[in-house]
Amino acid sequence: MFVPKSIVCFREGYTRERLMRDLLAGVVVGIVALPLALAFAIASGVPPERGLYTAVVAGFLISALGGSRVQIGGPTGAFVVIVYGIVAKYGYDGLVVITVMAGIILVILGLARMGALIKFIPYPVITGFTSGIAVIIFSSQLKDFFGLKMGAVPADFLEKWTAYGENIRSISIPTALMALGTLAILVLWPRVSRMVPAPFVAMLVATAVVKIFHLPVDTIGTRFGAVPSSLPAPHWPAVPGRI
Repeated sequence: MFVPKSIVCFREGYTRERLMRDLLAGVVVGIVALPLALAFAIASGVPPERGLYTAVVAGFLISALGGSRVQIGGPTGAFVVIVYGIVAKYGYDGLVVITVMAGIILVILGLARMGALIKFIPYPVITGFTSGIAVIIFSSQLKDFFGLKMGAVPADFLEKWTAYGENIRSISIPTALMALGTLAILVLWPRVSRMVPAPFVAMLVATAVVKIFHLPVDTIGTRFGAVPSSLPAPHWPAVPGRI
C-alpha cells in the first residue's frame, strides 16, 4: 500500500534541523518557481494569476502526496506549447476540462502500471522532444522579448515567424535591452554565487532598473492589472459544446 513520503517522514520523527532545511529549500524553490509560474502562464495565453494558482495548489499536493522526501514540484515549460494551442482554440474553460480528462487518463495508466513502459522509449525521442519544445517556446517569446507591437502570436510555428517578420520594425529598444540584460544575469550569475538563485537576482535588478530610470517597459501591473492575493473559490467550468 502506497504511503506518501510526508507521512513516512513524520512517523520517523521530524527534527528541528530537518524543519530548517525544508524551510530554506521551500524559500529557494518559491523564489524560482513563482516568477516562473507567472511567465509560463503568460506564455500559455492565460492571465498570470493562473500560473500562481497552479504553482501553489499543485506544489502543495505534490509535496504532501509525493513518494520522495526531496521531490520538488513546479511549472513545466514543455506544456506551454500544448496549453497555448488549447487555450487559443477552446478557451480557458476548455483547458480546465481537458486537464481533468488528462488527469483521469493518468490515474488509469497508473493503476494499470503502465509507467514501466517508459523505459522502452528511445533516448533520441526524449532529447528530440525536449529540443523541439525549447525551439517552439523560444519562438513564442520573441514578441515580448523585443517588445514587438503586434496582435496575438499565431499558434503555428511558421505563422509565428511570418508575423514577426511583418512587425520587425516595431521593436522596442528599452524592452529588448532589458530582456538581454536579464538573460545575461541568468547566464553569468551562477559564476558569482550559487547560494542565491540567478532568477531572483535577475528579477530584483531588472525591477530596480525599470523603477529607477522610469523605462517605458511593460510590467505585470500595467499589462494585466493587480494580481489577486488569495486563491479563488472553486467552481465548475463552463463545458464547451465541442472539444
